[in-house]
Amino acid sequence: MSTIFSGIQPSGSPTLGNYLGAFKHFTELQDDYDCYFCIVDQHAITVPQDRLKLRENIKSLAALYLACGIDPEKATLFIQSEVSAHAKMAWILQCVSYVGELERMTQYKDKSQKQGDGVSAGLLTYPPLMAADILLYQTDIVPVGDDQKQHIELTRNLAERFNQQHNDIFTIPEARIPKVGARIMSLTEPTKKMSKSDDNQKSFILMLDDERQIMKKIKSATTDSDMTVRFDKVNKPGVSNLMAIYSLCSGKTLEEIEAAYAGKGYGDFKTDVAEAVVDTLKPIQEKYYELMASEQLDEILDHGAEKAAHVANKMVTKAERAMGLGRKKR
Repeated sequence: MSTIFSGIQPSGSPTLGNYLGAFKHFTELQDDYDCYFCIVDQHAITVPQDRLKLRENIKSLAALYLACGIDPEKATLFIQSEVSAHAKMAWILQCVSYVGELERMTQYKDKSQKQGDGVSAGLLTYPPLMAADILLYQTDIVPVGDDQKQHIELTRNLAERFNQQHNDIFTIPEARIPKVGARIMSLTEPTKKMSKSDDNQKSFILMLDDERQIMKKIKSATTDSDMTVRFDKVNKPGVSNLMAIYSLCSGKTLEEIEAAYAGKGYGDFKTDVAEAVVDTLKPIQEKYYELMASEQLDEILDHGAEKAAHVANKMVTKAERAMGLGRKKR
């Protein structure tokens, strides 16, 4: 059985884009793959965090994974910092990384420019930690958005370099990008990806937004003056984005949506999109609040950390042995 690894940072409630592009597909994958779903809290501290808020976000994200349908009997759900092998392997991979290739990473260049002089060294060495996350579990497939392809390419390069220089121990992973819903766009600027870091709160829908918030955001979403519901990303990015959201939430094809709103304008269309989003998120939210109030969540995470550590520690030992670390012939 092939192995899948996916990690998401605990930086507040994920967006509808995160759900449609990632979480929604995870429940389908867990039946056919050996899945590791990781809350990558060590990645989160590359920028300053409020410790209490971070802990709250970690637990909240874990509850959302489960509320979306992740079955802890089928998949391994765990918190990155609770498996020490991630930090150990990250250091090993830093030592086979080149400063130049890390400085060329798009996310580093973008974020370091915004942070000015106070750039964390962790921001530069973020990619080897991400590579460690993936390579620890002999991962075959990494489901990502198209903006993460560069990180997967670096992970592949580091794995191949280590295998050539030391010992052939790492599986070379491949990125998997969903054909539909991989990039849900901003509701206010539909040429940009939906992001909760956007200054305009109307540009994104959070998975924990209530019905009133969802309705208001969808109805104020940017469209155009054409008043025709037609899928055309170039000329009608706003309408096309809403159609993609509607299709993914309702199961209707883009052709069916176009036919249903022929000659109707955008009023009814937006209302129906909003209702489809509400219907999709409501049962997830109900399960989420139930988990947050129970002791079951901590039990699942404890068990997940034990399962992950059992696999990851073996891989770290192999890497250490390949590099000659320690005294023992392991």
